[in-house]
Amino acid sequence: MLRISGLSVSYGGLHALEDVSLEVAEGEFVTIVGPNGAGKTTLLKAISGSVRAAAGRLEFRGRDMTPLRSHQRAALGIAHVPEGRRVFASLSVLENLELGSYRTAARGQRGPALEAVLALFPVLHERRRQMAGSLSGGEQQMLALGRGLMAAPDLLLLDEPSQGLAPRIVEQIFETIDRIRRERRLTILLVEQRVVEALELCDRGYVLETGRVALAGSHEELLGDPRVQRAYLGV
Repeated sequence: MLRISGLSVSYGGLHALEDVSLEVAEGEFVTIVGPNGAGKTTLLKAISGSVRAAAGRLEFRGRDMTPLRSHQRAALGIAHVPEGRRVFASLSVLENLELGSYRTAARGQRGPALEAVLALFPVLHERRRQMAGSLSGGEQQMLALGRGLMAAPDLLLLDEPSQGLAPRIVEQIFETIDRIRRERRLTILLVEQRVVEALELCDRGYVLETGRVALAGSHEELLGDPRVQRAYLGV
């Protein structure tokens, strides 16, 4: 579904990503892990089109989307749930969710999609008339996930969904992501610093370090790799 070849991204002469290549197949759950500053968030931004590639090629279902703008990539079926949630604080929960179904392919499914999201996150149903800014951090993350699902995406990009949340809420968020994947067979690319939880969920993973792919493999291979164990698991 997604193929990235030789991707490089620079900010002010500094290389955030350099010669990154990876693939995500239809129906796969792929995780990107790595330390702060490794380029994980930049990678998702490059895929969704919010930052421009200095070099390389990005293909989605065989189509070169490298020259496409972010709204054009979203129209192809790519939904990006950014780090920090970024809900519209002055709009209600329902209004936030409805904004997620802006692309043409999602508009006709708005009603059923809204029902499905509110069933997935009952607390959002309870608070559907509240302003999004009044929600807790965990509830805002649920809202951000729900808004992404409202776009009826073929590929869901998740950037640090556990960021700033209490352990109990993090567990709930990961359980929900796993449920989404199993029930919808949705293709997911997850960026996450909680290495164990992220790798346990995925089919395959990549380790980014200083803007490059340092390791790649199945979740069993990465969790069993001595380098991953030393650097991220404290073994």
